[in-house]
Amino acid sequence: MESLPSTSKKMNFVLRVKMAKGDPKKPKGKMSAYAFFVQTCREEHKKKNPEVPVNFAEFSKKCSERWKTMSGKEKSKFDEMAKADKVRYDREMKDYGPAKGGKKKKDPNAPKRPPSGFFLFCSEFRPKIKSANPGISIGDVAKKLGEMWNNLSDSEKQPYINKAAKLKEKYEKDVADYKSKGKFDGAKGAAKVARKKVEEEDEEDEEEEEEEEEEEEDE
Repeated sequence: MESLPSTSKKMNFVLRVKMAKGDPKKPKGKMSAYAFFVQTCREEHKKKNPEVPVNFAEFSKKCSERWKTMSGKEKSKFDEMAKADKVRYDREMKDYGPAKGGKKKKDPNAPKRPPSGFFLFCSEFRPKIKSANPGISIGDVAKKLGEMWNNLSDSEKQPYINKAAKLKEKYEKDVADYKSKGKFDGAKGAAKVARKKVEEEDEEDEEEEEEEEEEEEDE
């Protein structure tokens, strides 16, 4: 019997259906059997109660309970829909070009986004934690760092925040220099390309940094 999907998976399905992040030409993500089931339930609800808005939390709970009680035969049509959608997705991704999860190669000459105050703190104390606790897992190190940072007073955090601010100031100057390079090269559009590269790499670095911060602060 198929296991019950987590809340995050159900939310992801809704987000995939409603919006496409990044490249608007990128194929819509493939949907699971459960996602098709929830979509069908929503359509049924709209037909029966067109004037009644959907309470997502309550609606998701009812869908989840209903899915758990369904037989394999009842779920089979949704499994087939998911298989067909996977074929569609794989075909469209092949035509689209970039491999799933693939990242554009970064320009090695582009300025690297500076770390936050929390990241500077982690860089200082991560080796100490590992040294004091041989064999400690990455997850436990992250949890310990998050706890240590949260227990610091504002005055204790300030040196790291000040250092991060200085690094950011230097970074912004380096970016300005990097962007202006194209103008001196004399190549048409070079400055625009350089600026676009920095902006794209900034976004990627920011996403990676936010993910790591969430893992270390929230664990």
